[in-house]
Amino acid sequence: MGYWGYLVVGRSERPLAETEALSGVPGLKLRKSASGGWQMWEYEGGDGDVGSMVTLAQETGAPALFGYVMDSDCVVVEAAAPESGVWTTCLGRGAMAKYLGDEGLTVDDYFLEPPDAAERAVRWAAESGHPVEIAPLLAVLAADPNPLAENLFHDLLDRLGVVPL
Repeated sequence: MGYWGYLVVGRSERPLAETEALSGVPGLKLRKSASGGWQMWEYEGGDGDVGSMVTLAQETGAPALFGYVMDSDCVVVEAAAPESGVWTTCLGRGAMAKYLGDEGLTVDDYFLEPPDAAERAVRWAAESGHPVEIAPLLAVLAADPNPLAENLFHDLLDRLGVVPL
């Protein structure tokens, strides 16, 4: 069995777990912090959720995102920024399709396709102060997880310039 859980990334001078947006999430653990106030917090397990990244971005005044890792197979990504808005995509689209079941809806019905997600990610990164190229983002967004989907999430953070988380 692989990893299940949320990885929450945002920027604030105070711990993200102390924000109103995340205060109701039990057991948040700081995984990493970096200069400029960037932080990565973890909420292990598949139960519950971490709320809205829109609320976190509005409260901190900075871009925020989470990755919900599903059994190390795929990752739901929700990102938000005060100016560029919210967007949702997934990493490991083939694996995600298996989690959606057989209700007639596809991965593309739920999540932005890689080219559209890459365009939104470029705007998100620019708002966070990191101008980035679209091609490396597109490569990550279209990649298959090998062997772990959480590695793709870390690759996405790297391409967004949220490093050295």
